[in-house]
Amino acid sequence: MSVSEASLRAELLATSRAMGSTGLNVGTSGNASVRWHGGFLVTPSGLAADACTSGDMAWIDASDRAHGPLAPSSEWMLHRDIYAARPDAGAILHAHSPFATALACQRIDIPPFHYMIARFGGHDIRCSRYATFGTQALSDAAVAALAGRSACLLANHGMLVFGRDLAHALAQAVEFETLCAQYWHTRQLGDPVLLSTAEMDQVIDRFRDYGRPRELAD
Repeated sequence: MSVSEASLRAELLATSRAMGSTGLNVGTSGNASVRWHGGFLVTPSGLAADACTSGDMAWIDASDRAHGPLAPSSEWMLHRDIYAARPDAGAILHAHSPFATALACQRIDIPPFHYMIARFGGHDIRCSRYATFGTQALSDAAVAALAGRSACLLANHGMLVFGRDLAHALAQAVEFETLCAQYWHTRQLGDPVLLSTAEMDQVIDRFRDYGRPRELAD
């Protein structure tokens, strides 16, 4: 095992455990993956993160063959198809977090109630159509819901996010769950006041350089 592979396996395991400690996952629910060696490393099926070792992470190669001591996550096709459709995805997280799952079970798209929706690529965050877990139909539905976005809800299921690497994907997932909680709470007060298309366009434009150094005007 190369040093880079060992490091990536350890990071994937740490990310999977962090999904539990941050409240995104409970027990054996959810999964995570990261691009590697023409395919991707993915968490194993049916095993809680605290019971895993880095060697338990499964590798799915470019020919869809699984390698490792344990079976890969039952959602491995979901990860494969997102990587194929989205070159900007370096790592993917799927979780059954409380607020995202509650909204997903209502099959609700999240509208522009808060400007941070734009962090995920557009004016809203979609909820996919329903499909059984671990099926090609679910994968197809997720890829469609992610068009132009880096996050979506999976109907009656949970959340799905991707990032440029594992650290970014985890941060995105925590931020997405926070937005879901905020939207859930504001709906208790009535219909939220939504930002306009023009207002969201301004936010999206400002986010293009967000976090990048820029020269200050004299």
